[in-house]
Amino acid sequence: MKRVKLIIEELRPKQWIKNLFVFPALIFSRHLGDFPYAERTLLAFFILCMASGASYIINDIIDLRSDRLHPRKCKRPLASGRLSVSFAAMSALFLIAGAVICAGFVNREFLGLILIFLILQVAYSVYFKHVMLLDVFFIAGLFSLRVIMGAVAIKVEISSWLVICTILLSLFLALSKRRAELILMADNAEEYKKVLKRYNIEVVDEWINIITSALLLSYLLYTLSPETVAKFHTRGLIFTSPFVLYGVLRYIYLIHNQGSEDSIENLVLKDKPLLLTLALWILSVVLVLYLGSRV
Repeated sequence: MKRVKLIIEELRPKQWIKNLFVFPALIFSRHLGDFPYAERTLLAFFILCMASGASYIINDIIDLRSDRLHPRKCKRPLASGRLSVSFAAMSALFLIAGAVICAGFVNREFLGLILIFLILQVAYSVYFKHVMLLDVFFIAGLFSLRVIMGAVAIKVEISSWLVICTILLSLFLALSKRRAELILMADNAEEYKKVLKRYNIEVVDEWINIITSALLLSYLLYTLSPETVAKFHTRGLIFTSPFVLYGVLRYIYLIHNQGSEDSIENLVLKDKPLLLTLALWILSVVLVLYLGSRV
């Protein structure tokens, strides 16, 4: 029973919020109230949680030495020695098998994407996270893949604007994480993660500013684009933009005032104004798409 608790801890349930990126396809296709679509999206979310959990274990096995140097990651079951590598590796294989089998019940295309997702996760852990800029672009690609998987699971098209917004949001979050790692690790940054020696806070802040501008502009253009208006028969999505603007500005405030927090999920889940803003944005989108009329 103790080992099961340790494995659950190693799976990092808090980080499963990243897999919520499968839900935009359900919401923006206006199938939120259709049980078969919602059921399939929930299954896709569950499969991604298994797949990402397995990838976290594999990543922690690969990074065992460097994690022991990290002030927070050293407390994880593998890094602290409370969980054996062999048991963790077997658990990861079990989760991968479960994810692949369950993906087959969604559809063939989703099965192919879950295999690609797993391969990319391992590739990131082994190589790409050690290459400056490619590391953050790889993270953005994985987030975008989640959005595409959500659409493939229920066989609907998703706007290219939403994919662009997802990529920009992911780059924003990934760069913010790199910034926090630079602050948290300080002089030990290079020893913990070699790629950090190629980053500096001033340049990362400049990149964050550029990405933030592009993200906000892209979302505004999406809400007002003729394609969006024609699809949803409303211009009301523009009224959801204040929540996006406030949420991004609030996150920037947090990374500058709680800079040593290098966990995206902890930063989000611990901040009530940010959680409230996210909830209000989702509510406003649902109201506009499902109850709104031509504005």
